[in-house]
Amino acid sequence: MKILHIEDSPEIGAIFSDVLKMDGHEYESISDGRYGLDMALKNNYDVILLDMCMPDYSGMDFLLDLKNKKPAEIRKVIIITSLNLDEYQTRFLTDLGVCSIQHKPISVKSLLSQIEQPPTV
Repeated sequence: MKILHIEDSPEIGAIFSDVLKMDGHEYESISDGRYGLDMALKNNYDVILLDMCMPDYSGMDFLLDLKNKKPAEIRKVIIITSLNLDEYQTRFLTDLGVCSIQHKPISVKSLLSQIEQPPTV
């Protein structure tokens, strides 16, 4: 699978890279949300892994712009966050159309199970 990971922590990106490439996936990691949006709009990814807390252009900014510019892609987004989302926030993200919401730290097994069951678009 072709995976885009938008995450501002290079350490987390490196860990995901090791795990996903070892499992045979094509993996790209971007630390800038705006550049990640450009990539998501121009390329065809099977899965988009998204951190919500990024400087200057948050995960929410990314989601709203993606939904506006390429709505079907929102179903490919798996949010991976350390935020404690309340019921309202979780419902908003689910209603927006994201595939799932995972909380950090995420286990390798859980990550791979999420990747291996991508949304059908």
